[in-house]
Amino acid sequence: MRALRALGRLLIAVGVLWVTALLLVLLGGAWPQLRESDAILVMGAAQYNGRPSPVLKARLDHALDLYRRGYAPRLIFTGGVGQGDTLSEGEVSRRYAIDAGVPDSVILVERRGVTSAESMGYAAALMRANDLRTALVVSDSYHMMRLDVLARRSGIRPWRAPTPGAPIDRARGTRWHYVLRESLLFPATAVLGGR
Repeated sequence: MRALRALGRLLIAVGVLWVTALLLVLLGGAWPQLRESDAILVMGAAQYNGRPSPVLKARLDHALDLYRRGYAPRLIFTGGVGQGDTLSEGEVSRRYAIDAGVPDSVILVERRGVTSAESMGYAAALMRANDLRTALVVSDSYHMMRLDVLARRSGIRPWRAPTPGAPIDRARGTRWHYVLRESLLFPATAVLGGR
């Protein structure tokens, strides 16, 4: 009987923690923290033969809008080479920005990261090398809380800049898949370091 009560309390505690993480994931992406920063850091996403996927294109368009509005003088693009690809997500992002009229001199590219943690770590190294400390972090809304943890752990002072109207946010089933996934990854990253 005592063991059942203890198990019940444990399950309730785990449930409360999970609901809290779920709410933080939802709320973290609901309120952008747009502030002037040293850089705009864009998390990579899939690219197709040198063209950004719809998800990556939405992130890039948001970052370019923030750049043009004067939120930061530098752009940092992340993302390594996916399986079967010849170009990195970061390089595809750089080319997209240059085609949109951004001078190459204001762009930094991280080309090695294949996970969010790796990309953030490599981006942080680029930032340190260029004396940059603060960044508007651009990704999809569901990703914001985990990226906040990863950025702080890497020495970056992040501000959340979720992509408005992102393709994943418009597809309800897909969005909830990612939100639920992040409700597990975010606390695991916060406690254990995670990927």
